[in-house]
Amino acid sequence: MRNLKPIIVLSSILFVMVLMVPTLLVMPFIQKESGQLAEDPQQTKQQEQPQIMESPMDVAVYRQTQETIENIPLEEYIIGVVASEMPADFELEALKAQAVAARTYILRQLLADEKLGTPNGADVTDTEQHQVYKSPEELKKLWKPEEFEWKLAKIKQAVSETAGSVLTYNNKPIDASYFSTSNGFTENSEEYWPNEIPYLRSVESPWDVDTEKFLSQTTLTIQEFQSKLGVNLSTGGSVGKILSRTTGNRVDKVEINGKQLSGREVRDTLKLRSSDFTWERKGENIVITTKGFGHGVGMSQYGANGMALEGKTYTQIVSHYYKDVQIASAEQYLNTITARQ
Repeated sequence: MRNLKPIIVLSSILFVMVLMVPTLLVMPFIQKESGQLAEDPQQTKQQEQPQIMESPMDVAVYRQTQETIENIPLEEYIIGVVASEMPADFELEALKAQAVAARTYILRQLLADEKLGTPNGADVTDTEQHQVYKSPEELKKLWKPEEFEWKLAKIKQAVSETAGSVLTYNNKPIDASYFSTSNGFTENSEEYWPNEIPYLRSVESPWDVDTEKFLSQTTLTIQEFQSKLGVNLSTGGSVGKILSRTTGNRVDKVEINGKQLSGREVRDTLKLRSSDFTWERKGENIVITTKGFGHGVGMSQYGANGMALEGKTYTQIVSHYYKDVQIASAEQYLNTITARQ
């Protein structure tokens, strides 16, 4: 009997294994079917909606399409602005830089004694006149259905991780202007706008050069060109002479057959993407090539994304584009606004 014992033990083990093998073979497929094994942890993390801090006040936003004023909690407003002003597939650190700039912009607007360009009772419009804002419902229509959850989650994360942070200069919120794409440099404020602002200085922005919005072309007939600018072209093949350029290498002054215009005048009148332009006469048309997209003052959004791709943090991004600024808490400024109400 003693010699049979190992055989009995071995038989028992084999019996148990026969029972377990089908279960072991089927288990991965059951788990994959239920989503437990196949689920990407990064995807799960990305789709989790971050908790947004409670907003201390509302922003009165004039909704242009509806022609009504909507009161939107401050941090929810920031989410809608970041989602509208910067592509959600940009790097998280670039989105965080955008969130801080957007929060600073609206805080400065709320502190202003006079709110320019807004209907009575509104703090801002939802257009480019101030900052573009879209609600979650509008974003859902704008984005593809399969993209909505992760895009909104990513933007909420950027806003949440910078909650309450604003940019200041001499203990005051800055004019945190931003634009799409530079021509390789940003612009000094006084070379595009009337006032010299110490933190809005021209800096290099080489990250924009290879992006999709760096170069563009506009074609106008000679008649359209002359009519819009109020000029008469000479009979030769030339269009005009660029007399000077700004620190940021945009057109400062140009002369067209005896008439001088600023680069900004040409850009605004012809609705060009940038005031860094060159032109060429081709038959009965004027072909204008521009570099960059936007006024060029402050933070370049595509430049910010380029910096983020290189591993720079949002604090490094804003410190590059806004000179000598500090990142501060918005609390004291919000308390000032609340005390007025």
